[in-house]
Amino acid sequence: MRRREFIKGIVGSAAAAWPFAARAQQPTMPVIGFLHSSSPEGNADRIRSFRAGLKELGFVEGENVAIEYRWADNQLERLPAMAADLVRRGVTVIAALSGPTTAFPAKAATASIPIVFLAPEDPVRLGLVTNLARPGGNLTGINFFPTEVSAKRLELLHELVPGAIHIAVLVDPSIGTAAESILRDVEAASRAIGLQIQVLNASTSDQIDTAFARLARERPDALFVGSGPFFTDRRVQLALYGMLHRIPATYPYRDYIEVGGLMSYGASLRDALRLAGVYTGRILKGAKPAELPVIQATKLELVINHQTARMLGLTVPPSLLARADEVIE
Repeated sequence: MRRREFIKGIVGSAAAAWPFAARAQQPTMPVIGFLHSSSPEGNADRIRSFRAGLKELGFVEGENVAIEYRWADNQLERLPAMAADLVRRGVTVIAALSGPTTAFPAKAATASIPIVFLAPEDPVRLGLVTNLARPGGNLTGINFFPTEVSAKRLELLHELVPGAIHIAVLVDPSIGTAAESILRDVEAASRAIGLQIQVLNASTSDQIDTAFARLARERPDALFVGSGPFFTDRRVQLALYGMLHRIPATYPYRDYIEVGGLMSYGASLRDALRLAGVYTGRILKGAKPAELPVIQATKLELVINHQTARMLGLTVPPSLLARADEVIE
């Protein structure tokens, strides 16, 4: 009798222990380190686009992949420590999605964990990779050209406001070489068209206030707003000031136009984030970043807010309306 009870006890213990053993043998959920220089409040659409790209590869946050978010709230000095923290936590891949401001801290933090970046200019020239076709290290990503379309954006602004001569150019100097590239292209294009440009810098909300106070005094004919994560974060402030001060303005992305800005021309950031999600998913499936070519995002959008144009007393040329990818009425 004792023997039967003993055997029953062993079988029962084994049965009870089996679910725990089975769970212990299940693979650990991969973790993505999401590194961004700004804040989550202004980037909900971009997060959705990144998740959509992951989903194309079969990854759904909370189901079969986890995401550790690190937001610097535009305090760029925090990024190296955030990148190092992600490395210490042993994330599977780092998605550094604010251009060079996040790509370089991530690169400095690890030479082994794969990194997917967004680059607004040539990643080879920046030093992120050695070759676009075969990056060769632990970084690869998406190149989406906002600086390289600056000249075309200035031409479109001049087409919308043909009488404009004096153009103010607002840039964020904290984005470094990207700001330099924007100014270089805008200056070359302005000389070709015969425009005079005035450069204003802003890297904080208060500095944006100061810049627009100066614009209100000096009354330029139009405004060219540069790109960068901080400006995108402050797009409502920038679009609102453009309307309040009645300055025809061009912006780099459609996000500005959706909140009242006049006109944008540039890469689709949402599509670029989706592609970044796809690449992150490919790496989670085993692809090596050294062998994943840097994708050059080619989807460009011209978006016009016709309601804002009417409020500013502008007549949008029919030829410009016909070329627009979207006209917001």
